[in-house]
Amino acid sequence: MLMTRERRPPIRTMRGWAIHVLQEAGVIRECEEHGWLQDRADPHARERAFDIARVDLPEGVSPDIAAAEVRDVLNSIGDTCPECSPD
Repeated sequence: MLMTRERRPPIRTMRGWAIHVLQEAGVIRECEEHGWLQDRADPHARERAFDIARVDLPEGVSPDIAAAEVRDVLNSIGDTCPECSPD
């Protein structure tokens, strides 16, 4: 059976690209209830994300700038959802 992947709209910002890279590598996930991004704290996934960022970069962006953007986005994401109760 032929299976196709859903096409995503083009990424328009560096931040959007970095979030996409982090999601594809499994570094971050969305809270199922509220949609907040959460850091999964997986060091191997982080390493994969930085490898992806250095190789599969947006056109006209250096590998260092791409890795810095991924690092900045990752530093701005917590490991808990601010709307979920801390039970």
